Amino acid sequence: METGEPEVLLMGAAIIDVLVRPADEEVFRTGSYPAEDIRMSVGADALNEATVLARMGKPVRLVTVIGNDLAGRFLIEHCRREGIGLSDGCVRDGMATGINVVLVGEDGRRNFLTNASGSLRKLCLGDIQTPFPKSVKIVCFASIFVFPQIGAKELACIFAQAKRQNKIVCADMTKCKNRETVEEMAEAFSYIDYLLPNDEEAMLLTGKETVSLAAAELLKTGVGNVVVKCGRDGCLVMNREESYMVPGKTGTPCVDTTGAGDSFAAGFIFALSKGRPLRECAEYGNECGARAVAVVGATEWLKGETCHGILTRNYSAE
Repeated sequence: METGEPEVLLMGAAIIDVLVRPADEEVFRTGSYPAEDIRMSVGADALNEATVLARMGKPVRLVTVIGNDLAGRFLIEHCRREGIGLSDGCVRDGMATGINVVLVGEDGRRNFLTNASGSLRKLCLGDIQTPFPKSVKIVCFASIFVFPQIGAKELACIFAQAKRQNKIVCADMTKCKNRETVEEMAEAFSYIDYLLPNDEEAMLLTGKETVSLAAAELLKTGVGNVVVKCGRDGCLVMNREESYMVPGKTGTPCVDTTGAGDSFAAGFIFALSKGRPLRECAEYGNECGARAVAVVGATEWLKGETCHGILTRNYSAE
């Protein structure tokens, strides 16, 4: 299913999102609930990032697992259409492709209904084929703490292999689910060049009460650079030489926050792949994240003229 020699390899989930807007807890108290907008789209961190990067023209491969069912075929067709390479053996008989129902409130905040037995959390170490392709420059694990079978030990194996091959290692994360500690994650984190948590995730894992303290605690594990996503406030960049805030984009309406962090990560990785300075990578991530929240859906912001405009303004001359 490969569409060319990949430059970025993404590992993580690929599912279907059914977005309902506006919707809140009232939906559970009534027999029928009139929503203004109900739509189906692709979703999950790794696929969202792969989609954004592919639309920016970056050759990508996605390592994931999906079911041999209608939803899975929908995802395969999406990847074919977008030019996203899929890992061999990603389609599994007897596995249901993950589907999330996303309830989007008036303020853009979300609540999720998930099928726990689906493919969302099924990726395991054996699904990740090594050594990584020689063409790959950046290896990104899209969400630490999503997969029960990929814990600290398995992550360390994946990241260590990437470093042995001189790859740049990036990683995103979700909220820790089993009281994982920074100490437990230290070996795995020590191989990461760019760690991209959001503010809540960073503070929950470290037990610190501020973003700055959380980032400093993460740095102690040996991470090269910590970039903490702080929503409309932008992001905090911290390494052993410097620490600074990169302000977010002002004046952007917040319609739906689904995929905002994924778009930030994709924008950051895209700029990184172009050899841009760290601050500029963070600025580009902020811009992509801001554009994502202005529309419904994780990747709907980057199509056609929007895609052409953002690339022309930033990197078309390179």
